[in-house]
Amino acid sequence: MPELPEVEVTRRRIEPFLVGRTIERLETTPPSYFFLTPPAQLERRLVGRSALNLERRGKYLLACIEGGERLLLHLGMTGQLFSSGATSVRLLSATARAALGPEEQSEFQPDRHTHLRLSFTDGGPGVFFRDVRKFGKVQLLAVGEASERLDRLGKDALEVEGCDLFRATRKRTVAIKNLMLDQSVIAGTGNIYADECLFFGGVRPRRRAARVTRAECDRIAEGLKRVMRRSIETGGSSISDYVAPDGSDGAYQDERRVYARGGEPCHQCGTPIRRIVIGQRSAHYCPACQK
Repeated sequence: MPELPEVEVTRRRIEPFLVGRTIERLETTPPSYFFLTPPAQLERRLVGRSALNLERRGKYLLACIEGGERLLLHLGMTGQLFSSGATSVRLLSATARAALGPEEQSEFQPDRHTHLRLSFTDGGPGVFFRDVRKFGKVQLLAVGEASERLDRLGKDALEVEGCDLFRATRKRTVAIKNLMLDQSVIAGTGNIYADECLFFGGVRPRRRAARVTRAECDRIAEGLKRVMRRSIETGGSSISDYVAPDGSDGAYQDERRVYARGGEPCHQCGTPIRRIVIGQRSAHYCPACQK
């Protein structure tokens, strides 16, 4: 699932393709749970208008539309938001990926997984929202309309401090890894960066949240901001489906300390990284560096 760094990279790179351009045509796949606002309503309310800006809230993108309405976009687990000229093997099916190398690809052609297509009056590149599993979401919020999804978000992961995390952990029996994934506590963190920041905090993912000390919370919060900023700098983590709006891959996956490195040596001490399952989700840690 794209986490805060991947969504922030998407925001920065899709913004020039979206903001300030008038929508000439909007095409969608048939109505489904992908659309929180029916496609016909999206077309009626968006065609002929433009986005004034594009913000990020946790893992959500929010575009302010002329007239005061807001377009909410969530990439879900496999969502890809990109320009029509993007080229990447990650935009192909698994079968095609195995058969074609990047140099053999032509410009992406919308498929049945391309649920939203925007064309603009200036004749420039369009914007596509593709999602194989349809866990992504599109919703148009009326002027003044609140969003339950946004309202329940906790503090943004790039702004969280050790005191915020320490306060959230008190009297909590849940594993610290699971607490880090709770979007009502910290908005934007997912599996990758929760594992990474716990490594920098020196805390094992299964430790009960209430047993994490204030000093450890400080280290975890600083580690979280450190890895997320670095991931944004390197374009995010392209481990599975994530691709930047221009079709390029991220590079942070090459700098991971623990995530998805089970059995490999710790970069810091050489001890094999251990993989466990907590609440049906994988977690990775160094048994020597983390206590």
